[in-house]
Amino acid sequence: MKRFRSRAFGRAAGGAEDPDASPDGQGEASTEKTVEFAAVALLARREHSVAELKRKLGRRHPEAMVEAVVARLAAKNLVSDSRFVTNFVHYHARRGQGPLRIRADLRQQGITDEAITQALADSGMDWSQVAGDVRQRKFGVGRGPSLAERAKQARFLQYRGFNGDQIRAALNAAAVENSAGDKSTEESMDSAGAADAGFDLDLDS
Repeated sequence: MKRFRSRAFGRAAGGAEDPDASPDGQGEASTEKTVEFAAVALLARREHSVAELKRKLGRRHPEAMVEAVVARLAAKNLVSDSRFVTNFVHYHARRGQGPLRIRADLRQQGITDEAITQALADSGMDWSQVAGDVRQRKFGVGRGPSLAERAKQARFLQYRGFNGDQIRAALNAAAVENSAGDKSTEESMDSAGAADAGFDLDLDS
C-alpha cells in the first residue's frame, strides 16, 4: 500500500514515472510523445540506422508507435540511413578497419548491400593505402622480409577487414620501403667510407 501511494503521489506531483513500473515500457506508459523523446535522445548521442533505432526503441515501446515515430523522424531527416552509412564508413576507416569488416558491420545494422557498396565507393578511401598505414602502425617500418613475417602481417590485415589485393599492395609497398631504406643505408656507408679515405690521404700528404 505504501509503495502504491508513493507512485501515485509522484504522478500527481508531475514526477517521473518509476522506470521499473512497466518493465517492457508498453501499455499506458508509452505514447508517441514518449517514444519520440526516447528516439531523439538516442540520436543526440550519435547517428543511428533506421533499423537500429527501431530495434532499440522496440525494447521498451509498442511496435506500432515505434514505426510511426521513426517514419516521422525519417521524413524530417532526423534519422537517415544514408548519413549513418557515410559517417560509419569514415569513422571506422580512420580506426583502421577495412571495407570487408565495415560491410559486415553495416549489414548487422540493417543496411542493404547496394547502399553499402555505394557508400564505400563514395568514401574516396584508398583502401590499399589504409591497409599500408595500418600495417605500419602495427609492425613499424623495416619489418617483414621473411615469408613467416609477411604471413603474420597478412593475417592481421585480413582480420582488420582488408581483401587480398589490398593486403598484397600493403605488403609490397612495405617491401619497397625496406629496399629503399637498405639502399639509402648502403649509400650513406659508401659516402662515409669515401670521406674516411679522403681524410686518410690528407694525413699522409
